[in-house]
Amino acid sequence: MSGSLGSTTSPRVAALCGGIGGAKLALGLYRVLGPDELMVIGNTGDDFEHLGLHVSPDLDTVLYTLSGRADPQRGWGRADETWNFMTAVSELAGEDWFRLGDRDLAIHVLRTQALKAGRPLSCFMADAARRLGIRARIVPMSDDPVRTVVDTAEGVLPFQRYFVERRCEPQVRGISFEGASAARPAEEALTALAGPQLEAILICPSNPYLSIDPLLAVPGMREALVNTAAPVVAVSPIIGGAAVKGPTTTIMTDLGIERTSAAIAAHYRGLIDGLMIDEADAAEVSTLHITVETAPTLMRDLNDREILARRALAFAHRLASMQAGPRRVRA
Repeated sequence: MSGSLGSTTSPRVAALCGGIGGAKLALGLYRVLGPDELMVIGNTGDDFEHLGLHVSPDLDTVLYTLSGRADPQRGWGRADETWNFMTAVSELAGEDWFRLGDRDLAIHVLRTQALKAGRPLSCFMADAARRLGIRARIVPMSDDPVRTVVDTAEGVLPFQRYFVERRCEPQVRGISFEGASAARPAEEALTALAGPQLEAILICPSNPYLSIDPLLAVPGMREALVNTAAPVVAVSPIIGGAAVKGPTTTIMTDLGIERTSAAIAAHYRGLIDGLMIDEADAAEVSTLHITVETAPTLMRDLNDREILARRALAFAHRLASMQAGPRRVRA
């Protein structure tokens, strides 16, 4: 792969994104914006080495989703996948708790080769996106390794061991991000977040504790959100007291956090200008000390994703008009 970083135009919108839920909104944004107007800043805390290969689950989910290659049922991995490789691994008593599909293997092999040759992860992902026909920028939060670690009742577990192998069963006591303090943020992301052309920053409905917090733990990323002139909108992953998918509900329960939009607003306090919540949680609006937009946030199909993307962008534009003038203090 070449070292091309794709389009050099400045994005109008930046989306902070984790895996499946975040990728759904990212696709909606990609479809309603111009092809060069979106930057997706992705979580790499889930990255790990498996069977000798560097796997980037969240980045790949975004890549496959935006390119139309994601499996529509699972939400992760590639469509029309086969599993001959994993069957052979199992026959030889290899580690088969994390399944790599035959089509999916290609990106892991090539990424591992690129990283061993000294190429940054960001360059590899930019090339992969371009080759799969994606015009949006998919930018890892850092080219340096950051690894999410979960402190559980059974001991400290790397994230994928907790999430996939143990299926989120051990009770969570805390979450940390190894390597974050020494990591350097993606320069392309910082430049975009500080750019005068940026019209909105959206925190996708990804798991705040496992998908967004690793990104914010990288020095400079949180400060970039605090100091940006663009309105920052978070879309709550909670609908009616539960998350649609993934371990968000389990994590909040284990950590003693109420499964409410108010808890999400509190988690992002100091970073956001507005919060989007589902219509099912409209009764919470009066309890939230922040500007709130209610909308259907459950994204069942492509139309839902586009509608939510348009509503989120309109909300951000309304916030921008409300906050014109002196520098505001984020909620």
